[in-house]
Amino acid sequence: MYTYKGFRIVRTRLWPKEITTCAFVLVMTGIMGIGTALGQSRKIVDFNMGWFFRLDSVSDYRDSRVDYQDWRQLDLPHDWSIELPFDSLSAGSSGTGYLSGGVGWYKKSFTLSEEESSKRVYIEFGAIYENSEVWINNTYLGHRPNGYVPIVYDLTDHINKKGDPNIITVKVNNSKQPNSRFYAGSGIYRDVKLFFTSDVAIAYNGTFIITPVINERQAQIKTQLEIVNHSAHRQNGITVETQVYDPQGKVVSQGQIGRLRIDGEGNQFVEQNLTITHPLLWSPDTPHLYRAVTIIWEGKQELDRYTTVFGIRSFHFDAAQGFFLNGQPLKIRGVCLHSDLGALGMAFNRSAARRQLQMMKDMGVNGIRTSHNPVASEFLDLCDEMGFIVMNETFDVWKHPKNTFDYHLYWDEWYKRDFADHIKRDRNHPSLFIWCLGNEAQEQWHDPELGAAIPARLAAIVDSLDGTRPTTIANNEMSKDNPVLMSPAVDIVGYNYNHQKWASFPEDHPTGKFIVTEGTSALASRGQYDAVPVDSVRMWPLHWDIPFDGGNVDKSISSYDHVHTPWGSSHEESLRLLETYPHVSGMYVWTGFDYLGEPTPYTWPARSSYFGIVDLAGFPKDVYYLYQSAWSETPVLHILPHWNWQDGDTIDVVVYYNQADEVELFVNDVSKGRKAKEKDKLHVSWAVPYEAGSLTVLAYQDGLEVRRKTRQTTGEAVSLVIKSKQDTLNTAREELAFLEVVAVDTDGNELPDFNAWINVEIQGGGTVVATDNGNPTDLTSFQSLTRKAYNGKLLIVVKGYIANGEVTVSAHSDGLKSGIRKLIVE
Repeated sequence: MYTYKGFRIVRTRLWPKEITTCAFVLVMTGIMGIGTALGQSRKIVDFNMGWFFRLDSVSDYRDSRVDYQDWRQLDLPHDWSIELPFDSLSAGSSGTGYLSGGVGWYKKSFTLSEEESSKRVYIEFGAIYENSEVWINNTYLGHRPNGYVPIVYDLTDHINKKGDPNIITVKVNNSKQPNSRFYAGSGIYRDVKLFFTSDVAIAYNGTFIITPVINERQAQIKTQLEIVNHSAHRQNGITVETQVYDPQGKVVSQGQIGRLRIDGEGNQFVEQNLTITHPLLWSPDTPHLYRAVTIIWEGKQELDRYTTVFGIRSFHFDAAQGFFLNGQPLKIRGVCLHSDLGALGMAFNRSAARRQLQMMKDMGVNGIRTSHNPVASEFLDLCDEMGFIVMNETFDVWKHPKNTFDYHLYWDEWYKRDFADHIKRDRNHPSLFIWCLGNEAQEQWHDPELGAAIPARLAAIVDSLDGTRPTTIANNEMSKDNPVLMSPAVDIVGYNYNHQKWASFPEDHPTGKFIVTEGTSALASRGQYDAVPVDSVRMWPLHWDIPFDGGNVDKSISSYDHVHTPWGSSHEESLRLLETYPHVSGMYVWTGFDYLGEPTPYTWPARSSYFGIVDLAGFPKDVYYLYQSAWSETPVLHILPHWNWQDGDTIDVVVYYNQADEVELFVNDVSKGRKAKEKDKLHVSWAVPYEAGSLTVLAYQDGLEVRRKTRQTTGEAVSLVIKSKQDTLNTAREELAFLEVVAVDTDGNELPDFNAWINVEIQGGGTVVATDNGNPTDLTSFQSLTRKAYNGKLLIVVKGYIANGEVTVSAHSDGLKSGIRKLIVE
């Protein structure tokens, strides 16, 4: 080892031919567009278009010579399971939403230009679920059991480089089920890209940026680089230059080192120290992002250009006072999210993910837990840009199984590699604050020796590859005999549920730092209200391992906040405790959105969860406004339920509000009294006899009215209306439009109990990708253009495919005037 001009240089081994990490995607985007040569040195090509697909568990198609007559042509990302019918006999059962797997084959033909043929060629799969195998021109490249980690293969030595076609073949084997406790999809469900580099280049996942010193005057930036030389001869006279750009695109720091010597078939680690004056700090409210552009020169020839996006922030966890960001206390108010995008299944789409995150942001959420596996790197890009404190999770299963064919089968052989790849891919994201090493591991009960050993092994991997972020584990067994919970290798103690023990945590763990890795597990169907007292609490099921035979005949659950699982709580109960105790660093609510599979407490025909604060279609449930009133600065005044009932009914009216001292309820302009929140309540309520007409709430601050909200008894439906928050669709960004269909009466009031069939049509340069209504028991295909509304709402997801055109979407229901919405396609 020796130092030179602020760099540290270490000679080491060459990266293997098969490289299974993908920070390449993270660090290469941001300077030039996809498919653009970066200084003629590095090129990224979107490889999603024009694949052929066949679902076939019998035949073998690895040979590049295939008749595509019976194959389907499609673009990636793709999830074939979401296209299959719901099946009560599916091997995955309720856990995966009664959607099946199987064996799928993907093929694509491509040729290289002369320029591309002169470079090294790699293919990167964002993820493939699961047990994937890949061939290029009949040459086997490798396999990967894990369905969530990125995969990169070096194609250079196996590719036709003179304009002759190349055939890439991917086999995806998701036939062995059950292999997951929740919907995981099937197929190549994240982006695929080709990469072209010089022989001398930054290695995959080859940069790591940390900020060891931060104050108001300056931030010290330490950039660690790995440079690889794939040629057989030593490269002399190599220069490495780094430029740092601020959020406005201005160069604010730069450094250079020359006379580097890199042995043939080898690589080096290089370290550089830079300084930024008056840094702009990253936070949920101000998610400032910097870019470090690293250029490798040989004389005046640019060999490589590599961009790393990063943020500048400091943080720590305190045993008594919780979480601190940039020197200020901050409560982590988070939600857990699965990777599925509702009706789109697991096929990742940036605009769909942004929609979910924006709804959480508007609710006041500042944290996301990526339960229970690695998410798309593009999802973390959004968390960087929008400002979320991410708990990044890798494993739902360790050595001991939760399902017959789950990850425990591959643990011994793959966990080190999978975990290392995940860490290297994500460690530059400023939104990432915590590594969660596992979720409710069976080793808590079944194997004390492994329960002690595995956390230590995983924490050591984090320390060796990152070392800047703490670790935690999501535990649901609070006994001090639990070796996982008591592991000294883990930095922060994580509780799943057990809200009764949050207050006593300082006594139970005197030196421990504490976070609620998973909380609440309350249940609700949007727009459904049971005729039982609002303050009556019901546990469904009565016990986690006893089949549930109660509930409602239609498999619905009341949208009042009074139904939860036996291991959880109501939303309000856990929310109140979170805000009460300063030693509770934060909480990740289970869950932000409903998700496919795990339809607790029901089984067939229920096929998706009831846990979400927002339903599967993306329509908020009532408790959304409870959180918004407590967590955001948005003025909130929300009334539930609707006001369409029968004469003689007595209705519990609940109001969530903020920025007011008290609220007053009126039924047909007759006051039912003013109320303020009691000490232990985050809502107010009245039990009032139903009278058709209006239900109005006025909010007062210092005796003055500050806002009001009215619910109206509606008349008969006369027409459909299509609502949208956007007027355009961008084809280049694969943008989707999310249209909401409602029925209205003659006065324009939306009908909250409209549940009729709706037919959807589209004309112009676009297509309907999916429809949904948020009903967990609706077994209609998500690709169907005919679907019932559920409690007044229907979702239409539209994609444009002809730029500079127009799309017209219409919705029709018998006896009603049709709804029409036009979108411009860019």
